[in-house]
Amino acid sequence: MTAATMRAWRSATAGLDHLEQIDAPIPAPAAEEALVRVETAALNFSDLLMIDDRYQVRPPRPFIPGQEVAGTVVTAGEHSGLRVGQRVASKVLWGGFADYVAVRGDMAIRIPDGTSTAAASALPVVYTTSMVALTESTTVKAGETVLVLAAAGGVGLAAVEIARHLGARVIAAAGGEDKCALTKAHGAHEAIDYRNEGWSEQVKQLTAGHGADVIVDPVGGAAAKEAMRVMAWEGRFLVVGFTSGEIPQIPANRLLLKRAAAIGVYWNHDRDTAMLTRVSARLAEHLQAGAIRPHIGATFAFDQLPDALRALGDRKTTGKVTIDLTHDEAAQ
Repeated sequence: MTAATMRAWRSATAGLDHLEQIDAPIPAPAAEEALVRVETAALNFSDLLMIDDRYQVRPPRPFIPGQEVAGTVVTAGEHSGLRVGQRVASKVLWGGFADYVAVRGDMAIRIPDGTSTAAASALPVVYTTSMVALTESTTVKAGETVLVLAAAGGVGLAAVEIARHLGARVIAAAGGEDKCALTKAHGAHEAIDYRNEGWSEQVKQLTAGHGADVIVDPVGGAAAKEAMRVMAWEGRFLVVGFTSGEIPQIPANRLLLKRAAAIGVYWNHDRDTAMLTRVSARLAEHLQAGAIRPHIGATFAFDQLPDALRALGDRKTTGKVTIDLTHDEAAQ
């Protein structure tokens, strides 16, 4: 690596096995961008999909994957609204698994004092998604029951914390005792192991037959179908993603008979500027109140990125999985 290049992971051919570490040119930011020295890069399930050509965003190959970063501004474009030395976290379309990345000023989130870059790296995607789901796609009211699927994952834990802070009763569905315990440590009132057959009956019992007013589903597949059995009258089923790999066929009769709604949770910085400004302000309030406590379930060294992505894909992790670019080796 020379002074004008940086370490980066490149995807030239679809598939995780084809990722390669290279020396790449350091990006030149545009006027509305800043060059950020990446200290922490966070992993998302969508990274796996993008690398496999199965995501809605398909960068031209070869490309550098990675969509969630935190670090320090080293060069600020005149229209970026950022300044050199500022600590920021940001979503990027791709390019985050590298020492440097160009960040759009309107995507950057200022990292509050006292917040680590590792914790901040969870804000731009999973916490933003959960906040959009629970305060924009629908509005969770105090006293409502929120059922969160895959509640020990990145989006799941964020949804647990946010729903609890909004005054909801939170039921977490996670796979295994350890993951259930983690969700309760982050604010869930009850936790159930949704690997057990017929787990939806537990939800009915916990709610005295009322069911869940809001269901947060990042999973899809069989879990989604089971969860819909316990949707309350006028419930809202929030479709966040399909980490199971299976897009469920939502039974319209359940929506009809419960006067319920299925709502897609999706956001985009170009289309949703005003909404994301509101969401960022709410995230800052939640951070200040101590309601948000990002859980870093595993940290890998930069050289270990393929292993980190495999661990995420195999569901062997909890919370956020991150890459530490400040050290040659990181403790898992």
